[in-house]
Amino acid sequence: MTNLDDNYPWGLWIGFDLMAGVALAAGGYTSSAACYLFGMKRYHSAVRPAILTAFLGYALVVVSLHYDVGRPWRLPYPLFISQGTTSLLFEVGLCVALYLSVLFLEYSTAALEWLGQRTIRNLMVKLTLVLTIFGVILSTLHQSSLGALFLIAPSKLHPLWYSQYLAVYFFISSIFAGLSMVIFEGSLSHKYFEDRMDATYLAEHDGVVLGFAKGASFVMAGYLVIKVIGIAMDNHWHLLGTPYGLWFLFELLGCVALPCFLYAIGVRDKNLKMIKWASVIAILGIILNRANICLIAFNWYLPLKDRYIPHWGEVGLTIFMVTLGVVIFRFIVTRQPIFFEHPDYKSSH
Repeated sequence: MTNLDDNYPWGLWIGFDLMAGVALAAGGYTSSAACYLFGMKRYHSAVRPAILTAFLGYALVVVSLHYDVGRPWRLPYPLFISQGTTSLLFEVGLCVALYLSVLFLEYSTAALEWLGQRTIRNLMVKLTLVLTIFGVILSTLHQSSLGALFLIAPSKLHPLWYSQYLAVYFFISSIFAGLSMVIFEGSLSHKYFEDRMDATYLAEHDGVVLGFAKGASFVMAGYLVIKVIGIAMDNHWHLLGTPYGLWFLFELLGCVALPCFLYAIGVRDKNLKMIKWASVIAILGIILNRANICLIAFNWYLPLKDRYIPHWGEVGLTIFMVTLGVVIFRFIVTRQPIFFEHPDYKSSH
C-alpha cells in the first residue's frame, strides 16, 4: 500500500500527517499560553476552538502512526516496555502521548458542560493553569525534537535545509504555524458556524484575528532573520543559484516573507481579508517546509527513478484523515459549547 523503501522509510504519512500536522496543531499551546500565561484575556474566545483543533490534530496523528508503524499493537512498546531514553524519537513519542492527554483534559471542560458533569468540570477548570504550563513545556520539547531528528542525516538532507539549528527552526515555525491555523480555523468557523456563536465570540473575533496576525508577523520576521543567519554561518550563499536553491528561496520568500508582509499590512490597515489569505499562504508554507525536509530535499542526490512518489493508498489515507478531522470538528462544535458559553456556567468562567 506504500512506496516506502530503504531510501525513504518515512513518506507522506510522516512528512504531512505527523510533521506538518503537529506544527499546525500548535495553535493549542500558543492560544492557551497567550490567554492563561500572559494574561491576554481578550483572546479567551479563541482558546476552546484552538484546543479542539489541536486535540483532533494530535489524535489523528496517532491514528496515522498506527498505519505507518504497520504493527499498531507495538506502538506502546517504546513507552512502557523497551524505553530508548537516549533517542530523540522516544522523547517525541513520550511528549506527544502526554500532550495528547493534556489536550484531552483541556478540551474536556466543554464536553463535561455539555454532559452536565459540574463537579468534574469545575475540577478541570481549576487545573487549567497547570495543564497550560505542562502543555507549553511538552510542546517546546517535541516541536523542536522533530527537527532535531534530522541532525543525524547531514549527508542525506540538502545543505540548504540541513542546519545545526533545525530544532530551533522547527519550534519557532510551529509558533507562527499555530497562530496562522487559529486565524484560518476561526475564519472558516465564523463563516460556517456563525449561528453557533454567542455575542462575545462574535465581538472578539476581529480582535483575535488582528492580534494573532500581529504575533505571527513578528515571529515570522524573527524566523527569517535566523534562517538568513544560518545560511551565512554555513556559507551556503553559492547554493542559492542552483535549482534547489531557487526552490529554497521560493519556500523562504514566497511562503514566509510574503505572508509576514501581508500580516503586517493587514494589521496596519485592519484588512481581515488580507490577513486570512496570509494565513492560508503561511499554512501552505509550513506544509511545504516539512515536505521539503522530510521528502523533497531528503536524498536529493538520488536519480529520479529512485525518488519517492506517494502511493495512491497513502494519498487516500491522508485525505481520509483530514476529512475525518473536519467531520468530527463539525460534530462537536454544533453540539458542545465551543463557540459560546454554556448558560449554566457563565458565572464560573
